[in-house]
Amino acid sequence: MFVLLALLVAGLGLGASQQRPGGEKGEWGSYGGDLRNTKYSPLTEIDAGNAKHLRVAWRWTSPDNAVVASQPGLHLNLFEGTPVALDGHLFVATGLHQVASIDGRTGATRWVHDPGLYRRGTPQRLGWVHRGVALWTAGRRVFHATGDGYLLALDVDTGTPVSGFGTDGRVDLLAGLRRPVTRFEFGVNSPPSVVGDVVVVGSFVQDGWRKKAGPPGDVRGYDARSGRLLWTFHTVPDAGEFGTDTWLDESWRYSGSTNVWTVMSADEALGLVYLPTSTPTNDHYGGHRPGDNLFAESVVALDVKTGKRRWHFQAVHHGIWDYDLPAAPVLADVTIGGRRRKVLAQVSKQAFVYVLDRETGAPIWPIEERPVAPSTVPGEVLSRTQPFPSRPAPFDRQGITVDDLIDFTPALRREATDILGRFDSGPLFTPLSERGAVVMPGAVGGASWAGAALDPESGRLFVPSVTTPYIMRTRALDPTTSDMRYASFGIDRLPLGGPQGLPLTKPPYGRITAIDLGTGEHAWVVPHGTGPRDHPALASMQLPRLGWPSRGFVLVTRTLLFAVQEPEIAGAFSAATNTFIYNARTRTPQLSAFDKRTGQILVELALPANAGGSPMTFRAGGRQYIVVPVGGGGVPAELVALSLGER
Repeated sequence: MFVLLALLVAGLGLGASQQRPGGEKGEWGSYGGDLRNTKYSPLTEIDAGNAKHLRVAWRWTSPDNAVVASQPGLHLNLFEGTPVALDGHLFVATGLHQVASIDGRTGATRWVHDPGLYRRGTPQRLGWVHRGVALWTAGRRVFHATGDGYLLALDVDTGTPVSGFGTDGRVDLLAGLRRPVTRFEFGVNSPPSVVGDVVVVGSFVQDGWRKKAGPPGDVRGYDARSGRLLWTFHTVPDAGEFGTDTWLDESWRYSGSTNVWTVMSADEALGLVYLPTSTPTNDHYGGHRPGDNLFAESVVALDVKTGKRRWHFQAVHHGIWDYDLPAAPVLADVTIGGRRRKVLAQVSKQAFVYVLDRETGAPIWPIEERPVAPSTVPGEVLSRTQPFPSRPAPFDRQGITVDDLIDFTPALRREATDILGRFDSGPLFTPLSERGAVVMPGAVGGASWAGAALDPESGRLFVPSVTTPYIMRTRALDPTTSDMRYASFGIDRLPLGGPQGLPLTKPPYGRITAIDLGTGEHAWVVPHGTGPRDHPALASMQLPRLGWPSRGFVLVTRTLLFAVQEPEIAGAFSAATNTFIYNARTRTPQLSAFDKRTGQILVELALPANAGGSPMTFRAGGRQYIVVPVGGGGVPAELVALSLGER
């Protein structure tokens, strides 16, 4: 997390404590460590010399495990909850959207608040998964936004609802929406952001909406004391608002989504909160929403007190590739060309880092509008150009040709070539088609909600990414069942595997890239994970690390870079609950420690299961701990805490 150190002044008050949650006290006050989403801690107890001595200090079993054991119909997806830490205690959201507080020294449960969602229904699309809660230290509150559309305020010490907040400690997020929305079609599975005394809340909605009119993705700010609605920002602009001219045929009147489903970041000194927005309805066909579609797939900077737009940058015009911005932007102060700059670095699924001035939104380095191919799908009119940053260079593969395909042996290359030839393919932003187009990076390729981490001392950004091509199709719809001409659903968007169960492309399949934000240059790239080098077709080759095609999660301290990785996931869509069901296959679960300067692996420590979410670190009882959420997807959900033990 970003360390203010000597820059802190007493007059910053709450703003300082929220901006510096890790500080020298060893707390972790926001999902990404701080409101800048740096995933950085200044703690130094664990270093290159002793990291090999880390041992499991405690394991906390999620209360979800007992609920699922008693109700076999429930299925937990990966345990993605990253705890926050205050006063030596942890606070975490579970997959079933329960909230728990844990003694950071022992792993003992202090309290659990169960809002009982699983007794009432199932959140659509991702099912039972949640990423975390937010702290309001001034009011000693934990804020939790739920999958059925409520914002809860809980007492830090007891877990009981705060009676003065909303109605009996909760605010109905469906109240006041522009369109009627059914409960569980609209909810939240990422933590809100507490910026000063304002709680900023986004939402998730179903991808692949089957109607032109979808749930609105409005972002709202609430008073942290009372729960009173302070402001609403329309991510699809409404009548008379800036940006409606980018929704031709008045498609702004009915288009939905364009929501902020992931984590946000903020600069309290500037009074700005930064929204990474997603794709409008339908994610993969825009014939019913012609135009560039502001504020979709954009970074939008809002005045946190009023909700007024200060600036915006659109990363994808008229998106159809599911290239929603997946993670909170990282805020950094770096020297560029001899001048100290306040920058924002937004990682993307398309493997770009968009580096902007966070006060004005102006690009730090030129971002060029380059021509891209038109669509062949009837009614689809794509933007003629898309933004391409001149630097940093892409951190993962973009587009796909025969030259990108696996080539360990001629036979593997021939099989891979045959697979690719069944579909349309080409450079980045190759349009979707009825035949099916290979999109690279795919919907879960490039960067993901795991985001990036920043070392504020060196100005280096560490970006985990995945090289996974996706096959994406659009299909004509029955006019008697839908008012959309074309759309794309879960079965039309699948990872494209390669020959003999191997990946389709050359390695690395998962990687971590270190980028110098002062120069825009890549400092180093390393594969993340051993990869499939023991596959029968490769075992005799004595290959180096190839990386696993799974999300990676990173944490930076003053001494080291730590990383963990997801398991192999087998998924299926459940029509009964309108959700994806993920099953985990454990694969080399470990915590890796890297030299930040070189990317060299210093130590790898076994974990009981693969990670489902980001690690964090904090100090309790005079000891530094690293905590990793593991399990889910059929594997028991736990928090695993590592420390150096007795000294």
